[in-house]
Amino acid sequence: MVALSCQSHFIIYKNFRHVKSRPCISCAMQPSQSNIKVVINGAAKEIGRAAVVAVTNARGMEVAGAVDSHLVGQDIGEVCDMEEPLEIPIINDLTMILGSISQLKATAVVVDFTDPSKVYDNVKQATAFGMNSVVYVPRIKQDTVMALSAFCEKASMGCLVAPTLSIGSILLQQAAIQASFHFKNVEIVESRSNPGDFPSQAAVQIANNLSGLGQIYNKDDLSTDSTARGQVVGEDGVRVHSLVLPGLPSSTTLYFSRPGEVYTLKHDVTDVQSLMPGLILAIRKVVRLKNLVYGLEKFM
Repeated sequence: MVALSCQSHFIIYKNFRHVKSRPCISCAMQPSQSNIKVVINGAAKEIGRAAVVAVTNARGMEVAGAVDSHLVGQDIGEVCDMEEPLEIPIINDLTMILGSISQLKATAVVVDFTDPSKVYDNVKQATAFGMNSVVYVPRIKQDTVMALSAFCEKASMGCLVAPTLSIGSILLQQAAIQASFHFKNVEIVESRSNPGDFPSQAAVQIANNLSGLGQIYNKDDLSTDSTARGQVVGEDGVRVHSLVLPGLPSSTTLYFSRPGEVYTLKHDVTDVQSLMPGLILAIRKVVRLKNLVYGLEKFM
């Protein structure tokens, strides 16, 4: 697959003397210009590598650029252990990639897997080149989301900020909202194999989704301040318990109950591949947006 025009592609390789020059594939063999050109920012990360493979295999889109500060100059196809190189080197310069792709006058999307401190500037750069963005950056602050929303509204450009790309997680949240109208007690138990910020973003989002629905949960236990009872998240009494043990899958379990009945919802993530169907859906939807949308569930 060739991501850029032959001329732009040669220019990018020319800037990396340590990368072995390869002959450019004939323009006649390039994918259709109607394909969505996708730039993966954070391409060397595990999720970035999975995204490169998923986009390459998806109908109607192609990888057009790989950005990262690691493995600079290496072919992203080789980094992803694909059967053939993609002829796309990893570049630590988002502006250079965006400038090259903008010359193609094609529909393009930037997928951001970086970190919270870089998201705002990354989306601004993408917007400057007429490209919409999909942002999947854990722990992104709501202040950043609000600032991006105002910016995208003013620029009439689209951005999808996804707290989760897992379709299973979204279905869990939707089921939880339905259950909340029938149960007055609920607690969230999550597990992760590595320490991080807890409660996790997924647990916080579920708790926030359950808040403001006219229900006060766990009324008999609202006054306790015992740390063993977990952390109350949101304003309506939803408690979250976080387990961190090596070897545990990333798991989220909700327990709804009333006398004589327990209703349990559970979702496990065992591999980053589980996020790829959601990512492909996000890329297809964001190209039509003219503002910021928070949450992939808005398109399900």
